Amino acid sequence: MREAIQFEITSRQKSVLYGFMGLGILCMIIIFFTDDAYAPRFWSNFLLNSVFFTGIAFIALFTISAMITAYSGWHVVFKRLWEAYSQFLVVGLILMAIVIIGLFGGFHHLYHWADSASVEADKILQGKSGFLNKGFYTLMTLLSIGVWYYFARRMRALSIEEDRLTTGDHSAYVRLKRYAAAFLPIAAVTSAIVIWLWVMSVDAHWYSTLFAWYATSSWFVAMIALSILLLLYLRSIGYFPNLTVEHFHDLGKFLFGFSVFWTYLWFSQYMLIWYGNIGEETIYFNNQRSNYPVLFYGNLVINFALPFFVLLRNDTKRKKGTLVLTSMLILLGHWMDFFLMIKPGVLHTYHEVLGHGEGGHSMLGTVSEQSARLVADAGHGAEAASNFVSGFTIPGLLDVGVFLGFLAFFIYFVFIQLSRARLQPVGDPFIGESIHHHV
Repeated sequence: MREAIQFEITSRQKSVLYGFMGLGILCMIIIFFTDDAYAPRFWSNFLLNSVFFTGIAFIALFTISAMITAYSGWHVVFKRLWEAYSQFLVVGLILMAIVIIGLFGGFHHLYHWADSASVEADKILQGKSGFLNKGFYTLMTLLSIGVWYYFARRMRALSIEEDRLTTGDHSAYVRLKRYAAAFLPIAAVTSAIVIWLWVMSVDAHWYSTLFAWYATSSWFVAMIALSILLLLYLRSIGYFPNLTVEHFHDLGKFLFGFSVFWTYLWFSQYMLIWYGNIGEETIYFNNQRSNYPVLFYGNLVINFALPFFVLLRNDTKRKKGTLVLTSMLILLGHWMDFFLMIKPGVLHTYHEVLGHGEGGHSMLGTVSEQSARLVADAGHGAEAASNFVSGFTIPGLLDVGVFLGFLAFFIYFVFIQLSRARLQPVGDPFIGESIHHHV
């Protein structure tokens, strides 16, 4: 195995990634020209994949910051990969800016609260209008991703600077540690806000105090799964020579542990809302369970049962074949998790806004009256959603094609970033500990 410290993207790798990116673009074009008015399937796919991959970039930066703050050293040998992930935030900023342009231009109806006529006829939306409005959505989106990218750039620059310093000079690491510690509370607040805005508000008549934790844990598990796949691939072609089965064992433990944590949040959110029996909250899960059963139960099978029973044994976390298969299914599974978070709300909003509130939540009074009307409206929505809707009821081939296109673009961007710095951070004070890491 060659001692590769500088990654070079090959023409063959470019051709494969360009091919999948072309597939994604082709699928988006087909969806756009075969879609309904205001292109709900097109825009929901764009939002879904933009949020999913921007979230992976964010959670990679958050993970690096947490490990630096905790004086963790085992990950250092492959930390350049996570640093490369974090640089994708600049692309995420552009992608979400396109969503914002569509919001102000009236090109899509992703969010019920963005339609002024619906807000005027809906007391629930009026009550949330101080938070759910175009101005605040724009401000928090641009500000949050902008701040995240600033930290990603500075922390990567300091990480690379470490390699140029003389032995024993850890001044760059000291500054890096300060940035990491400062980023954690900022990330905790801003990520919750944008998750509420980007994802939870597609169905603005419900809320959950656990939702931000739930979505973030889904991002994290997806990030770990993708990291395992890319690291195994890169190591197989000669890169990351100091990466051992011990590192993959720890990544496998993260994959297993946080899959269980994700399930804990899934169950806690579902159980508490069901136990509270509040109409505005209960109807969300009733709609998913009744009208999207394949996604609802499949979510648990792929994202909990699979990693739990496969990775429960200690040795399966050290086997390449098991890690590859499990990581591929979990990555797809958590993309489907976000599919379920976004698509039903967008479909309901599309029908709701086209009727400008007819059959909706208008002129509601007391909480009990609101709950009763919401249940009645859910029945109306269920009737519309009970029939199969391509690209919404379950992912179609075109939707999977769009996902593969975004995934190829993400990997291509990561490979470009990897080629701009040494793969082995020789100046990191924990590099020795990472090379000799043993579980």
